[in-house]
Amino acid sequence: MSVTVRVPAKVNVQLAVGGVRDDGYHDLANVFLAVGLYDEITVTPAESLTVSCSGPGADQVPLDRTNLAARAAELLAARYGIDPAVHIHIDKDIPVAGGMAGGSADGAGALLACDALWSTGAPREDLLDICADLGSDVPFSLVGGAALGTGRGERLTALPVGGVFHWVFAVADGGLSTPAVYREFDRLHDGVDVPPPVASPLLLDALRTGDPGALAAALVNDLQPAALSLRPSLADTLRTGIDAGALAALVSGSGPTTAFLAKDADTAGQIAETLLASGTCRTARVAEAPAPGATILQP
Repeated sequence: MSVTVRVPAKVNVQLAVGGVRDDGYHDLANVFLAVGLYDEITVTPAESLTVSCSGPGADQVPLDRTNLAARAAELLAARYGIDPAVHIHIDKDIPVAGGMAGGSADGAGALLACDALWSTGAPREDLLDICADLGSDVPFSLVGGAALGTGRGERLTALPVGGVFHWVFAVADGGLSTPAVYREFDRLHDGVDVPPPVASPLLLDALRTGDPGALAAALVNDLQPAALSLRPSLADTLRTGIDAGALAALVSGSGPTTAFLAKDADTAGQIAETLLASGTCRTARVAEAPAPGATILQP
């Protein structure tokens, strides 16, 4: 018997970052939107906990106990007194180290898959608690759709979305370390009074009404200057997408993937073609949002 779970990538349509806290984290107003790029996580009973991975960027994915999928299995097993003897296979399609929560998605997917395989009957609240222990983005990977994340991003409030948004994601060569981007954010704001992060009412209203033009005007990522400081070449990618007809462009999360909002599916396809031809990115992917959270795939 095995269980397979499909889990989406995310884009941060608003990432408002507060000053560094005593625990080293930052308070966030993080508006997540799940997008239709997916990893699939399959768990199968085994003699011991092992991890394998296939797909683009698989060689960059750790296969030891540092992988969030493995940690998810261990935490769920510990909570319910189960031996975490499973093989976890990750079929990657979310860009690796690209600011789209691929690792977090794998953790959420493995958690849901193990819960089903072991028939733990864990309440949703328990699963979300374990997700929060795994990382700030993991709870949203379980939930999907659209949500406002506060605290360090793990406390979620579901948001209504009134339509379908069309995105293009330009995947850069190599990754960017999220901790390194936050350190650069702190360096750039040294001596600056960073205000508390607040969700934009205009952005939330644009999501609710499904208006891509209004959403484009409200997109913001406070980590973008730090990401551009560490990877200046991303500015060329952003400019290329805007010149190709994107309504707006921003670095996705901590980068280095860049995200482009298009007015419709045809325009998204044209933007992707232009980005690919420009040589400013390794590949370009088209996806719609919102997408459902972690979902068990039936045989």
